[in-house]
Amino acid sequence: MRSTDKRNLWWLAAGAGALLAARAISRKAKAYSFKGKVVLITGGARGFGLVMARLLAAEGARLVLCSRTRAQLENARLELAGNGADVIIETCDVSIEEQVKGMIEKVEKEFGPIDVLINNAGMIHAGPVAEVTVEDFKEAMDVHFWGPVYTTLAVLPGMKKRGGRILNVSSIGGKVSVPHLLPYNASKFALVGLSEGFRAELKQYNILVTTATPGLMRTGSTGQAFVKGQHKKEYALFKILDSSPLTSNSAEQTARTILNALRHGDAQVTTTLPAKAAALLHGISPSVTTDLLSLVNKVLPGEGGIGKNRVKGSQSESALSMSGLTSRTQKAAQKNNE
Repeated sequence: MRSTDKRNLWWLAAGAGALLAARAISRKAKAYSFKGKVVLITGGARGFGLVMARLLAAEGARLVLCSRTRAQLENARLELAGNGADVIIETCDVSIEEQVKGMIEKVEKEFGPIDVLINNAGMIHAGPVAEVTVEDFKEAMDVHFWGPVYTTLAVLPGMKKRGGRILNVSSIGGKVSVPHLLPYNASKFALVGLSEGFRAELKQYNILVTTATPGLMRTGSTGQAFVKGQHKKEYALFKILDSSPLTSNSAEQTARTILNALRHGDAQVTTTLPAKAAALLHGISPSVTTDLLSLVNKVLPGEGGIGKNRVKGSQSESALSMSGLTSRTQKAAQKNNE
């Protein structure tokens, strides 16, 4: 290569590096600060919601945690307040519009206007589709779709006046529908569509909406999942995949990544390499993706067992699900109020 060509390449590389550095500096300067902001986290008493609450508290956010379970909320409050956080808790079922409206009115009157809304409340139904009921689909939609509808519309009048941030925690299951999680996937797909539509329409009010589609993360919440069919086999496989560092990230790593996307006003964020690869493949060829998933489905536990009845993951434990293969998830459950 001639010396002039080498110099040109060097200048191109230097220019590209300078451009990237300038972009990073500009992005950091424009980052949203959570300090002093009132942040409402649905499903904030345990699991991923609690992990995000810890990180936000460390930045000086004023926290509002809501959940259906008072005892878990109180445990979360005691931990966070004991570490110096400004936090209140509210019992609320986000699938009931009247409860959501009442909770948000109370918070804004007694604690202050909500600056950041994090729609995180969730649930999982695991099992073959032949064992799934219409009620399972309705229940998932009530929490994953209607919950964010109710909360967003309730905070919207105030946010329109001063701007704000909204984070909708969907899932890679909202982009790629994996077998044996159909009610979960369908409702998370609905949330992705809702979230992206909100972003397009609310940006005019300086309200930036971020859609998170994380892959598996070790929150410890597997025990709260509803399991059907051959529930012990189904649950053991689910818990092993959730615990493996090859297929999942820590809840803390995932939370940092997603909250950074929120602070920068990013439209969308996906975590874990398997999730990113699946989303990319699905975008290129949905046919190939679904054909591959149909092969995966063949090796999953079939129908039978308890059939359409359901039990929680915590009621489906076995020697395999409590083995060393799931130790990371077990530790996360103890840590995250599960």
